[in-house]
Amino acid sequence: MNALMLITLSLFCFVLAYIFYGKYLAKKLGIDAKRETPAHSLRDDVDYVPAKAPVLLGHHFASIAGAAPIIGPITAAVFGWVPVFLWILFGNIFIGAVHDLTSLVVSIRHKGQSIGKVIEAQIGQKGKQLFLIFSWATLVLIISAFAILVAQTFVTTPAVATSSVLFIALAIFFGISIYRVKASLGVATLVGILLLLLCVWLGVKFPFVLSQDKIFSQQIWTWILFAYIFAASVTPVWILLQPRDYLNSFLLYIVLFGAFVGIIFSNPALKFPAFTNFTDPNLGAMFPILFVTVACGAISGFHSLVASGTTAKQLNKETDAKPIGYGAMLIEGLLAIIALITVAKLAQSEYSVQLADLGVIGFFSKGVGNFVTKLGIPLNVGITFAALAETQKQKILTNRFTATLLTILPAGILAFSGSYKAIWPIFGAANQLLAALALLAGSVWLAKKQQKNYFLRYPMYFMFAVTLSALIVLIYKNIQIIVSYYTGQELAKNFSLTGTYLLSVIAILLFSIAIVLVIEAYKQLAKTSSK
Repeated sequence: MNALMLITLSLFCFVLAYIFYGKYLAKKLGIDAKRETPAHSLRDDVDYVPAKAPVLLGHHFASIAGAAPIIGPITAAVFGWVPVFLWILFGNIFIGAVHDLTSLVVSIRHKGQSIGKVIEAQIGQKGKQLFLIFSWATLVLIISAFAILVAQTFVTTPAVATSSVLFIALAIFFGISIYRVKASLGVATLVGILLLLLCVWLGVKFPFVLSQDKIFSQQIWTWILFAYIFAASVTPVWILLQPRDYLNSFLLYIVLFGAFVGIIFSNPALKFPAFTNFTDPNLGAMFPILFVTVACGAISGFHSLVASGTTAKQLNKETDAKPIGYGAMLIEGLLAIIALITVAKLAQSEYSVQLADLGVIGFFSKGVGNFVTKLGIPLNVGITFAALAETQKQKILTNRFTATLLTILPAGILAFSGSYKAIWPIFGAANQLLAALALLAGSVWLAKKQQKNYFLRYPMYFMFAVTLSALIVLIYKNIQIIVSYYTGQELAKNFSLTGTYLLSVIAILLFSIAIVLVIEAYKQLAKTSSK
């Protein structure tokens, strides 16, 4: 087996799934091109405004794709590339893309409202409040994990640090040009892309090294990143976040296309073991940990937040939901496959050494950099391109001041007290549990309409089984660490007590909320059945 065969098989399966299963889902969800969407019925040219399908697909994909679908597969590869590949492939087709499409359709049938509002309508006010708490806890986890990973990337690949600082300045300049100077979007985009390429070049030429002490440098970068997150969260979105995401979407497309073509031309053999073991000493048992570790590479609950309440308000026709909801997730699945190939082309010993030395994002960036050298692009330029695209997509809060502090403070405690390997599985479980809740809302919605919902129910059952099992395993593991700390056992020496306590509390909170939401949904379904 080689990389070309793997990516060709993936592309073939995704295309078939889009054509046939996507069509089947569209029929089951009652998608109708003649039905007016909220973008038209509630049009205000601010939030509700119809967008052309290719444009909206681009914006939606740029919003959902980022570092998560590359971190998960690379981390989970310790079990072997075959189980990770199978979960990415089938998870995307039958669960992840179904979840995204359903979230989008359910939202447009609820006036483009968010999934939280949909849960309120279908499950009740209590359900909405619990869902918001759940979303907050998940956000704490993802901010902490990404702060660690991005800081690590800035240390291992200093060129990315330079390019990122310049990119922030460019995003602000772009935002002011569009919204204050009223520059032409086409001209500003062209100039912005050229300046973005200049940022990459300057990063390669002038890498920014804070200190030769890597641990100290990572701590300083983590402080800087949290200051940036806070500033970006309380700043109007048009100044930084919107222009940053818009320009980064082009960077992401370049990386995805370059990696895909580079794999075709280089066609490396797959040296990594197809399967290693059913357990890993660091992560745990393959079931359920592999599934939650791959995380966004197969299914992501955060996509329901993007699809509902944001993309739904710009959907021109209901039939556009299939390429945007189902199709974009399959494209992200392809990105996850590319990330897996950066592992599979290496021997197991090379994987361990490079991952420890470069970090996950640095590992992926080097892999993509090696692919694009076959296209005549220098390795260091390819590495900087790939890393810059991934480090710019960390999740940013959109609320202000007090609410922002209440989120970034616990995230900061986690970031400074633990490694991403401790945080990531709990984040993955939380994120996929968020997806299970979105599938639950869709199932209740269809049940109330007296329509069959098995294509949502069975994925929902599976995701609840996986995520709740994972949380039980992770809660038990963290309690073991806490107990071993007080009994002086070896187990606690590599973990922070504060971080472990906080992770335990968050995991127990998530588990409890999920159980209560399931009970509330069952009550609603029981009422529906009795009518």
